[in-house]
Amino acid sequence: MRAQSLLTPAGPTARPWTPLPYTDVVRFEAGDLLRHWTRLHAGQCLPPPAPGSLAEGWALYHSGDFERAAAVGLAHGSLEGHALANQATAIYANYVEPREGTRLALFREVADRAAAQLAQEPDNCHALYWQAYALGNYSQGISVARALAQGLGSKVKHMLERVIELQPGHADAHIQLGVFHAEVIDKVGPLVARMTYGVRADAALRLFERGLELHPDSAVGLMEYARGLLMLDGDSQLPEATRLYEKAAAIQPIDARERLEVELARAGLED
Repeated sequence: MRAQSLLTPAGPTARPWTPLPYTDVVRFEAGDLLRHWTRLHAGQCLPPPAPGSLAEGWALYHSGDFERAAAVGLAHGSLEGHALANQATAIYANYVEPREGTRLALFREVADRAAAQLAQEPDNCHALYWQAYALGNYSQGISVARALAQGLGSKVKHMLERVIELQPGHADAHIQLGVFHAEVIDKVGPLVARMTYGVRADAALRLFERGLELHPDSAVGLMEYARGLLMLDGDSQLPEATRLYEKAAAIQPIDARERLEVELARAGLED
C-alpha cells in the first residue's frame, strides 16, 4: 500500500547539489566507521552498518559528500539505505542548500520517503525522527504559524514523543522536541500553546537539558537550547545564550555535519 504524503507533492529537486563549502574536513573510509561510530552518532541510537556499500555511503556522509551518500543509500534499496538517504538529504538541505525552494522540496522528499518506511515499520525510530526533522524544518520554512494551522505541528510533536518513548537515550529527539515547545510558545503565547498543543515552557527546558545530558558536546543542541532560552525568556537570557554559543563554537568537530554546526555557532557569535 502506498504511504500517503503529509505534504504537497514535490517535483524533482535540482541537481547537482552544492558542494560542502570547506575543503579541510576529515575524509572517512568505510573501515574507520566502527572505531568512531559511537562518537559520530552520539545524538542517536543507530547501529553501525555491516561492511559493504552502505558503510561506504556512511563514510561519504560523514566526509560531507552528501549527494553521493544519498545516492548510495537509495541505490541500496533497503530500509537501512533509505535511512542513510534521509539523513544525508535532510542535513544537506538544512545546512548547505542555498535555494529556499529546493530546500523545502528536499524536506518534502525526506518526509515522504520516511512515511513509506513507516508504512512498513511503524516503530522505526530513524524514520520517525527524520520525518519529524524534515517536517519541522519545512514548517520553519513556510512559517511555524502556517504549519500549525495545517496540523503539521501536532504530527511533529507526536513523532518525537514516540521516538523518545522507544529510545529514551535519543538525544537529538529530546533537543528537537524542546525546539518544538519553544517555537510554539514563541508564536502563539504560553496559554494557547498549553491549551491547544500541550506545550509548556518547563517541558521545553527539561527536554533541552536532558538532550544535553545525553550528548553534552552537541553543538546544535547547545545552539538550540540558547535559542529556546531567548524565545522563552527574552533578552534576560542573553548572557546564558551567549555562553552556550561560545561552548558550541569551541567544539572540535569530528565530521562534516559537526563542522557545519560549529561554523554556524561561530557565525552566530559574530552577529
